[in-house]
Amino acid sequence: MDDIEGAAQPPGFRPDQLEGFRIGVTSDRRSEDLIAAFERRGAEVLHAPTIKMAGVADDGHLERETRAIIAARPAILLATTSYGLRRWFEAADAAGFGHELVEVLSAARVLVRGPKARGAVRAAGLDDSGMSERETTESLIDMVLAGDVRGTTVAVQLHGATDSGQLARLRDAGASVLTVRPYFWQEHEDQARVARLVAAIAAGAVDAVTFTSAPAADALLRAAEREGRLDELLAAFGADAASSGAGAGAAPVPVLAAAVGPVTAEPLLEHGIEPVVPERFRMGALIKLVCDELETSRVLCVETAFGSVLLRGRVAEIGGMRVALSPVSLALFRRLVHAGGAIVPRDRLALAAPEPLDEHGMDVAISRLRQSLPEPKLVETVVKRGYRLIR
Repeated sequence: MDDIEGAAQPPGFRPDQLEGFRIGVTSDRRSEDLIAAFERRGAEVLHAPTIKMAGVADDGHLERETRAIIAARPAILLATTSYGLRRWFEAADAAGFGHELVEVLSAARVLVRGPKARGAVRAAGLDDSGMSERETTESLIDMVLAGDVRGTTVAVQLHGATDSGQLARLRDAGASVLTVRPYFWQEHEDQARVARLVAAIAAGAVDAVTFTSAPAADALLRAAEREGRLDELLAAFGADAASSGAGAGAAPVPVLAAAVGPVTAEPLLEHGIEPVVPERFRMGALIKLVCDELETSRVLCVETAFGSVLLRGRVAEIGGMRVALSPVSLALFRRLVHAGGAIVPRDRLALAAPEPLDEHGMDVAISRLRQSLPEPKLVETVVKRGYRLIR
């Protein structure tokens, strides 16, 4: 991920651009940049890193993999991540054979997965022969297999998780494959924060969630399954109701899932979640896309007897007055606004709440909603039928 925003404010920046919206951030590494960008625009951020990057605990294992590559003098090196390459070269330098590694690789055809890996290759004094078209491991392997690799030794710098299927493609084509794994992904130790994010998503208490790696997306789904809330989470993201088991109480405005690229999006798509993905797979592009999506498609507006009602995240604007709503009031009001003045049956409205509401609980919730609004009469009771906004 590139294009991290600096101190200068980009065109179109407004400090109230995301006012009222709450965004979940699942990344650990470089999350500060993402969080700061959203908060500068007025958003509230719920940070719950689902995974973290860790170095290989057995340094002897990394040393053995590196020595094997040096001895084999591979014809091709596939470089996948800048962090992995930097760590690999640093470990080789510390072990005393960094110069030898660079000398061997300088004779190899180096192919890179993306521009950041290219930068790390060049920083090591090497050059590359090309970059994958889609910045994925699959398209990187496609580049190699465009030629005959029978009898060729290919070294692959692995990223956080081993992609066995792609390595098998090389071996099936007759290549000898050597791998080096400078780091791996592991679940973040603070799973309580992840559980809180899962609960917030299931309750529709966040407007968007960002994902910057496939393992992070997968880890959130696994956490939801452990919590027994996977179906609720899928329903909140707007996944297909038939496959997720979502009921009629699914949020009328799904939580926005935003992935930095197609690889990151894969675990979400496999579960029926359709994330938005920027055209350029960079953090700056992801930030802009989330802002655009929330501003253009996640702001609800309806005309009522008391003027225009605007709902931006958890902030309701009525007659020029803004109020922040509690989670229960927000869920009920969002459902009423989404209905656009139509009657919402009492039982259907109760299903929109983030917590079970019996008959008495529903009465209390409606009363609190009215008290929180600048104009309590906006929410009308239709006897024996339900509730609506007066138009």
